[in-house]
Amino acid sequence: MEKFDAIVVGAGPAGSAAAYGLAKAGVKTLLVERGKAPGHKAMFGGRIYAYPLRKLLPDFEKDCPVERFVTRENMSFLAEDTALNIEFDSPKLASGGSASFTANRAKFDVWLAKKAEEAGAMLITGIRVDGLHREGGKVSGVVANHDTVKADVVVAADGAMSQLARGAGLAGEPEPREFSVGVKETIELPQKTLEERFNVDEREGAAYVFAGYASNWLRGGGFLYTNKTTLSLGLVVSSEDLSVTKTEIGVLQDRFRKHPAIARLTKGGKVLEWSAHLVPELGIRMVAKAYTDGLILVGDAAGFLLNTGYTFRGVDLAIASGMAASEAILRARKSGGYSASSLAVYETLLREHRVTTDLETFSRAPLYLKNPRLFNVYPRLLNEIAEKVYSIDGKGQRRLLDIALQEAKAGKISAVKMLLDLLSGARAM
Repeated sequence: MEKFDAIVVGAGPAGSAAAYGLAKAGVKTLLVERGKAPGHKAMFGGRIYAYPLRKLLPDFEKDCPVERFVTRENMSFLAEDTALNIEFDSPKLASGGSASFTANRAKFDVWLAKKAEEAGAMLITGIRVDGLHREGGKVSGVVANHDTVKADVVVAADGAMSQLARGAGLAGEPEPREFSVGVKETIELPQKTLEERFNVDEREGAAYVFAGYASNWLRGGGFLYTNKTTLSLGLVVSSEDLSVTKTEIGVLQDRFRKHPAIARLTKGGKVLEWSAHLVPELGIRMVAKAYTDGLILVGDAAGFLLNTGYTFRGVDLAIASGMAASEAILRARKSGGYSASSLAVYETLLREHRVTTDLETFSRAPLYLKNPRLFNVYPRLLNEIAEKVYSIDGKGQRRLLDIALQEAKAGKISAVKMLLDLLSGARAM
């Protein structure tokens, strides 16, 4: 087969962003996708922060398959049959640099890959890349279906379980502590019903984060996003906890959907599809280095995912890392080669695109979120306090502080331990 200047493996947001940047600069680029179409095998919660798209494609809103711009943020702590909710409503969130939107990856990935094609990249689908091709110890292409396709440099955008990252020695064998299991259902609702139920107009959308009973008290949580005529409802749960408790993620999803607070939001809906995948959990700690001779890792393959407990970010970091990778390759190309030392500028560019800076800012968050009390003790405690506060039975109303201290004692957690958790959370978040 012919040789390319660059091969990008994986036509997800990271890979297509990298291919677009390279092809636009005149680099002969091959974009390889193992699915029948970009996004065919993709699963994610359903929300994208738009800031990197505005840099990559300033007029992206003209034809980008946006479902709804998120204007309502909700955090919900669930107990068995109660829910304590915190809501932030701001129409300003639908525009400007902080805008985010819900999307269908099957549509969004096709759209972004097409932008790369229009810029000059060659897209080939239905091809699984089995490994890396090396010459003189340097990555010089890929092996797919026993064929070797050569290139000066390779971009690995092959997801959280990146075979290319492991093959290059940049990542070790996956361990349960490094991943959570994500599951999502797409639930159809009439557009008018959806907009009335969530109090949004035809352009606006809502985002929910759930903790506590959502994951049956295991480490993890739930999410719900509104699309045009569907809801994205799902869970992300520690694979360690699922293994230890011998719990099936599908059983948890059924229990979550039947919770009264969730059942009211999804009432009358029809489940259209169900999907699951592994989610990198440790962020910047998962990959020792995101480049080597002739190879750059982007997106999930590099562990670029950030969960702070109240925001979940993956696609924006993927797009930004794809942009950084294409710029690093273009600079290395001018210097005459793609050695690790030439590609080291990738680290600087990741900072400029606010990828590793944000991951470093919240570097303590992944470990803090391994605290099981965040997912069992505190959601229960908050609901018990709220129930006591709002239960007026004529026997005398108690002060909020007295109720909180009594419920904390009943939950067998000391004030000192609560204070330490609070301080640790403040540092991590």
